[in-house]
Amino acid sequence: MIRPFSVDELAGSPVDPSELRLLFHRLNNQLGIILAHSELIESKASDEATRARATQVVAAALDAMTTVKDIRRHTSPSSDSPAN
Repeated sequence: MIRPFSVDELAGSPVDPSELRLLFHRLNNQLGIILAHSELIESKASDEATRARATQVVAAALDAMTTVKDIRRHTSPSSDSPAN
């Protein structure tokens, strides 16, 4: 079972790299769910206002996923190697 994690744990103390990887993985999973649902709403929306809002959520989720990847690359102990 995955133990609950608080961002407060990051403040003032080093975090085990494996825990950090797990956090990034969990965050990407949640962002993937948001992305999938917003893309579905975007494709099925019957009115333009709903479609426009879903498009904004899609863009924000993609941006957040890119941000997670950038943070992971900058905080990874192996940041010298190319990122995936």
